[in-house]
Amino acid sequence: MAISLASLKTSSQLTPPAIIVHGVAGVGKTTFAAGSDKAVAVCTEDGLGTLKLPHFPLARSFEEVIEALAALHAEPHEHRTLVVDSLDWLEPLIWQHACKINNWSTIEEPGYGKGYIAALDLWRQYLDWINALREDRRMMVVQLAHTDIKRFDSPEHEPYDRYVIKLHARAAALLQEHADIVLFANYRISTVKSDVGFNKKVTRALGSGERVLYTAERPAFLAKNRYGLPDVLPLDWDAFAAAMPKFD
Repeated sequence: MAISLASLKTSSQLTPPAIIVHGVAGVGKTTFAAGSDKAVAVCTEDGLGTLKLPHFPLARSFEEVIEALAALHAEPHEHRTLVVDSLDWLEPLIWQHACKINNWSTIEEPGYGKGYIAALDLWRQYLDWINALREDRRMMVVQLAHTDIKRFDSPEHEPYDRYVIKLHARAAALLQEHADIVLFANYRISTVKSDVGFNKKVTRALGSGERVLYTAERPAFLAKNRYGLPDVLPLDWDAFAAAMPKFD
């Protein structure tokens, strides 16, 4: 089809967002996602516990993940939200599949990072299905991930540690760029200096157990959003949904 100015489009309808939620262990990421509208889960780890969330059998291969996404795309259903739990347990399945189709014993075998580059093609296949569900089935996608602490080498400041998504750097960059929202889930913590004598002070962390979502990047953690969300929200689906624009 020839491209011309007649092909220009304007639309006020928002595509349902692709969301990544990463956070410390046990903070409640899965419980948060389970509160979303008519959710269904594709699980690469057994993390649902007692949550009553419809889900496919535990995926033990990349092919099984894609089969589940294809079923949601092709078959009739009323689910409105896809929950992927979790990205960092999906990554070894992607590496395993890359090794299988390339006859490698490990993802490191080809050397020079070539295995991880090949894995990006599989991540893109996964994202193609995610986009198809968002665009064709109008499903929101909530992808859960554990978090890791890594040193960030800033070109402007001394290096410092920050919370990042627990994925290989290349994969993390690809998924972060694709996502409309990256949320960091953590306990709200404050610090206080205490005098321990001998003119010495120690810094102690204080926490009330309150769990929050950070929606904007800070030196200590990775986060972003494209919707002008408040910088901090309670780790509660209803509070998050109330702050989001409507995409129907």
